[in-house]
Amino acid sequence: MPDLLIELFSEEIPARMQTRAADDLKRLVTDGLVEAGLTYAHAGAFATPRRLTLTVEGLLAESPTTREERKGPRVDAPDKALEGFLRSTGLTQDRLEQRDDKKGQVWFAVLERPGRPAAEIVSEVLEATIRNFPWPKSMRWGAGALRWVRPLHSILCLLSDEAGATVVPLEVDGIKAGDSTRGHRFLSPEPFSVASFEDYEAKLKRARVILRPEERADHIWTDAHNAAFAQGLEVVEDKGLLAEVAGLVEWPVVLTGEIGAEFLDLPPEVLQTSMKEHQKFFSVRNPKTGRIEKFVTVANIETADQGATILAGNRKVLSARLSDAKFFWENDLRTVAHKGMKGMAEALSAVTFHAKLGTVADKTARIAALSREIAPQVGAAPDLADEAARICKADLVSEMVYEFPELQGIMGRYYAKSASHDDGVPEACEQHYAPLGPSDAVPEGPVAVAVALSDKLDTLTGFWAIDEKPTGSKDPYALRRAALGVIRIALEKDLRLHLKDLVAHALATHARPETPEAADRSDLVLAEQVAALHAEHVREEQTAAPAPDAVAEDLLSFFHDRLKVHLRGEGLRHDVIDACLSMAANDDLTLLVKRARALGAFLATDDGENLVLGFRRANNIVTQAEEKDGVEYSFGADAKFAEDPTEHALFAALDAADARIAPAMQAEDFEAAMSAMADLRAPIDAFFEAVQINTDNQIVRRNRLNLLNRIRTTCLGVADLTRLEG
Repeated sequence: MPDLLIELFSEEIPARMQTRAADDLKRLVTDGLVEAGLTYAHAGAFATPRRLTLTVEGLLAESPTTREERKGPRVDAPDKALEGFLRSTGLTQDRLEQRDDKKGQVWFAVLERPGRPAAEIVSEVLEATIRNFPWPKSMRWGAGALRWVRPLHSILCLLSDEAGATVVPLEVDGIKAGDSTRGHRFLSPEPFSVASFEDYEAKLKRARVILRPEERADHIWTDAHNAAFAQGLEVVEDKGLLAEVAGLVEWPVVLTGEIGAEFLDLPPEVLQTSMKEHQKFFSVRNPKTGRIEKFVTVANIETADQGATILAGNRKVLSARLSDAKFFWENDLRTVAHKGMKGMAEALSAVTFHAKLGTVADKTARIAALSREIAPQVGAAPDLADEAARICKADLVSEMVYEFPELQGIMGRYYAKSASHDDGVPEACEQHYAPLGPSDAVPEGPVAVAVALSDKLDTLTGFWAIDEKPTGSKDPYALRRAALGVIRIALEKDLRLHLKDLVAHALATHARPETPEAADRSDLVLAEQVAALHAEHVREEQTAAPAPDAVAEDLLSFFHDRLKVHLRGEGLRHDVIDACLSMAANDDLTLLVKRARALGAFLATDDGENLVLGFRRANNIVTQAEEKDGVEYSFGADAKFAEDPTEHALFAALDAADARIAPAMQAEDFEAAMSAMADLRAPIDAFFEAVQINTDNQIVRRNRLNLLNRIRTTCLGVADLTRLEG
């Protein structure tokens, strides 16, 4: 079985496209080969800045001969039916066979396709792949029609086995496939021939090209770490930057450089961001002081002076970049010293948050009002929460954040500290955006928690009020992320919040200005404006505008949906959560999850599974009887009408369970409530085994139906088991 080696050699491929391009090359070629009948044992794809490489091992030497029998129309069918069948098979009528079928004589076509050599199939598949490659961006050059991400220079395409290697005949826009490639652009530019993938990879390494991206990344990280460790420093880990830099070089050479002393007092985040965004440098930190003191750059060439010239040029460019950052930093500090953080925040009145929701200044005023409401519930002082909320977004108008938007919040913490804010206020300025993703940490201090919750709830209620909710895969305002942030903060901080009350309070802040002076500002969403928007919605949709209660209920339902998605990762079924949503206080997410986890654990046991079966049986019998008889069997079960010992035992078990379940639910001890439910399993099973419900004695029948209703009522007091699937 031959092995296949393909290399597409071009000018530099952008680092961000390399991984996907290698995957696409592998997918398109292997899918094409398999579709043509060539199976294989293993395939691997690799990318460097100047080449895409694919190796396919254990390929069939030729596709197998295939024979297919295809049934056609009846012999006496209309001519057009026969003509259509002939077109679909590519045969003439004299090559068809007549065979007996249960419906009479039927035409059959026998299609035989002889096998083809692998080289022929590879040539067709690779040409189609190159001409239709799904680059995010591509270009044409010269007179050819081929589009590629950068000019394509050569194609290497070999089939190799024990007898040797042969070039697959292929030509694409004047580029003929061969058996040669080139190494490093400067260190080994001369072409060389290869005979197999092992030969190819080994010769590339001798020609100063490391083929595998993960090997280049490991080389960079190891050399950088060792160089920093030798100086008592550490490299700031950045996996995204490491992957990007590994895609910029074919022969990585790690160099460590100095940062000018005049820049060392800049915040480490500023240094790190500036070096990463502008220069693709890794930051080197002093673990004792936390300061960024040096940088690591990765060159693509070895030099006689050990990189001294490269570092000198890098330092010159870096100095210019950091001079700008220092200028922004000092200007912002002067503004804070002169005006304070509240003075800086005044400029937010000129920054629009949303055309229908006012400015960012309006938003911070609403966050402050809501933070005062939330603060006592999360252990924060209302005055501190109000103080943090009013300045939490002030850094958005700073020069530093204008230049580096990714530093928003971080710079707010530095500026708040320089303005002598303390007691958790600076930390709230940084952390109120958190969590930004499923792996991001939630805010730490109570002030930060209060402001973070207020910010997210204000955003959600605002967009719900103007009917700008997520639809399908579209979520331009990241409302799903905001809801997940509220959920994670509540659960991870074990907060007991009633979302209905908080949402109602947040909606109220959208319907009124904060001060009489603010009432004159046209960009606020006043009650009259909200009413006008609702009226416009009525005219457009011919439906009534939703009342605040309806908006709050819809938003709470959205929270519940996001909660189900969040808990799916820990294996908690969505129907288990649904079973708990019908219970009281379903807007307390912490309580809801605690109840759902207890129910999920209970249902995972034999007792839980069988009790649910018993509940369903009881519920179905009672429901059917009520429909048939036109009455409710919701009271009147009396042990004196019990005839069978299992009936007496079930009455006693229900009495004991009710005595335990009610106080356990009141104390939120859901494990104890589930334990009491488990004790009902055996009596219920025994009752159904021994007793006929629909007996001829109507008094006994009614009593037993009322007893089944007691089973239903007792179980529904813990969770709505009718919501469970299965």
